[in-house]
Amino acid sequence: MAIGGILFDKDGTLLDFNATWVPINRAAARLVAGGDDNLAADLLRAGGQDDKACKVAPGSLLAASNTQEIAACWAELAPNHGIDDLVGVMDALFQREGARHAVAVDGLEPTIKRLNQRGLKLGIATSDSREGALATLSPFGILEYFDFIAGYDSGFGTKPGPGMVLGFAEATNLKPDEILVIGDNHHDLEMGRNAGAGMLVGVLTGTSGREHLSDLADHIVDSITELEHLL
Repeated sequence: MAIGGILFDKDGTLLDFNATWVPINRAAARLVAGGDDNLAADLLRAGGQDDKACKVAPGSLLAASNTQEIAACWAELAPNHGIDDLVGVMDALFQREGARHAVAVDGLEPTIKRLNQRGLKLGIATSDSREGALATLSPFGILEYFDFIAGYDSGFGTKPGPGMVLGFAEATNLKPDEILVIGDNHHDLEMGRNAGAGMLVGVLTGTSGREHLSDLADHIVDSITELEHLL
């Protein structure tokens, strides 16, 4: 069946993951650690961030999880963080810092515009909050091209569950097997497989290498700029 829509992961797919998220994660860890640099370093290591190398490990907490999951892990390591609503405070920080630090992948705006002009329905499924998605992508002039934007808090469930794909299908009158799901980690591809998506594409602008994605992906591309050729 022909592909009628593309559901994009956000971080590592539309945005350069490490360039965007390493400084944001650093700020979040300092916040939770209450200014304790050693504890902040412990939080980052637990989350999978090699702060010296400015990289986040494939499949790690900070690479693939949502704010609730990150907050739960860090709260165990920093039980005296003194923040009543840790998830809410972290989401607010992610939105604020995301707008400051977001780095688009090369060719983002013209690629999304051309895909839209081809008549494809476009959506975003992110483990960030929906407001975080809007905040980080608003500087790049692409939000108008998307028919569907869902975060972990949008009511469709979380990755790797199928809910965001099924929500996109319903919103665009597509069948799941008419949808291409593209992302930079296993959670994205598992989400697509669990929903019965028609094509699973791994992309190498995030935390995962080809070797991490090849067991699930139908195709692997260096960046979203290759989608037009693939289609």
